[in-house]
Amino acid sequence: MSLTEENMIRVGVGAVVFRGDDVLLIKRGRPPFAGHWSIPGGKPDYGERLEDAVAREVREETSLEISIQGLVGVFEAMPEAPGQLGHMVLIDYWAEWRSGTPAAGDDAAAAEFVPIEEAQRRLAWDETRRALSMALQLRGRLMQR
Repeated sequence: MSLTEENMIRVGVGAVVFRGDDVLLIKRGRPPFAGHWSIPGGKPDYGERLEDAVAREVREETSLEISIQGLVGVFEAMPEAPGQLGHMVLIDYWAEWRSGTPAAGDDAAAAEFVPIEEAQRRLAWDETRRALSMALQLRGRLMQR
């Protein structure tokens, strides 16, 4: 099969960003999942390190500076429904808020810190809820040291 725009595998990065007991969410302003809540993220630029890409995406979508703490995991969206993500490999990190006040930018329609339980209710995709849960576990382990 030759590669076309429809059958390419894409790579994206995302960040679960904590500030105290709150987590950062964005309301997506564009497809896929326009109007739904998610974590900030996007596509790395050619030649850009993944951690640099996630920090840039958070900055562009929310005006915040973050400190990346570690890798949460790699998630995969499969092309099950037309108009969804297609086949995408998503690499999510967890981070701590460093500075700034959330302000929606780039393709985010809204950006705000919310309590973790509220974030779990708002998130539109099961895999993002799973990433948040995994980030909480990693953060808890680090804080126990």
